[in-house]
Amino acid sequence: MADLHNPNSFFQLANNPFKFRLFLLTKLPAAFIAGVRIVSCNEEACSVSVSFKWLTQNPFRSTYFACLSMAAEMSTGALAMAYIYQRKPPVSMLITNVESTYHKKAIGKTVFTCNEGLAIKQAISTAYATSLPQTIKVKSKGYNKQEELIAEFWFTWSFKVKQ
Repeated sequence: MADLHNPNSFFQLANNPFKFRLFLLTKLPAAFIAGVRIVSCNEEACSVSVSFKWLTQNPFRSTYFACLSMAAEMSTGALAMAYIYQRKPPVSMLITNVESTYHKKAIGKTVFTCNEGLAIKQAISTAYATSLPQTIKVKSKGYNKQEELIAEFWFTWSFKVKQ
């Protein structure tokens, strides 16, 4: 199968705040309520933010790890979605493993960035070319506004072309 897919239509949607919030409201309401937002998204990288607030707090006055995980996962998942968006045949995507390390309390806005868009694209292209499921482990790092490392997440994604 030729890889003729163009992800730009997805990036236009993801980078439109109104359309992206509508997507969250209808498909990922927990992320909508938590205030997860795409900061920027292109073929190579995606940055997603989540802020410390009443709805995202834990008892220790920092952002709850699950909210941090939502933002980190979205920074990787949005890249994957760009490369499967409106493709025929469709591709299923599933997280098969998550690992994380926390370095500092998240007490403000945390921005997670995944810079592995081209590797994700290659894994999906290989799934199309071979019709075999592909997995890839990608990293997202979260920083506060002082550029201090808050947390690192590793997500293992599986991609399978539906028959």
